[in-house]
Amino acid sequence: MKIELEKVLPQDIERRSMEIIARELGDRRLEEENADVIKRVIHTTADFDYAENLIFSPGAVERGRAALRAGCHIVTDTQMAKAGINKGRLARLGGEVHCFMSDEDVAKSAKEHGTTRAAASMDKALSLPGPIIYAIGNAPTALVSLYEQMEEGLVRPALVIGVPVGFVNVIPAKELMLGASVPYIVARGRKGGSNVAAAICNALLYGIGER
Repeated sequence: MKIELEKVLPQDIERRSMEIIARELGDRRLEEENADVIKRVIHTTADFDYAENLIFSPGAVERGRAALRAGCHIVTDTQMAKAGINKGRLARLGGEVHCFMSDEDVAKSAKEHGTTRAAASMDKALSLPGPIIYAIGNAPTALVSLYEQMEEGLVRPALVIGVPVGFVNVIPAKELMLGASVPYIVARGRKGGSNVAAAICNALLYGIGER
């Protein structure tokens, strides 16, 4: 069977993909401030549900970008999300990506306290200086632990990206974060993932200096 492939140069694939996304979104109106993030997530997942289930606190995108411009760091809950974030662009702004999930002291702390590595990694993140963007794409316990830290006044994130994927405790953890008093971007429902967390971070990074 012969297949007719659209002729697109490698450097034009992303541009062409964004054209298709814009066309298939049709007359759905996206808030201008949030549109780049939503389209980047759709580009990563090919899932148009994100046009509806990504929830943004007022000014979340610009506040996230302001923090990145100021050189803030990003903390993730998976090595996959860390790998997917554009570290070169972040470094040029003075920031760095951290994932503590594989650290021996995090594993030890989780075992001693009977908690998950994800929750223990949020405790370790408290040692980082300055405001932090948290990008949680896998572990709802990381999101819950972060929320508890915020309630205790231990941390005030510059932005929380709460997009863990799955079935156990995912929806309650996200709904908890929707009541937080800090800027957030949350994927309501079961959908999300490390690739979504990285895509949101990259959308924020790519938008800096373009406006």
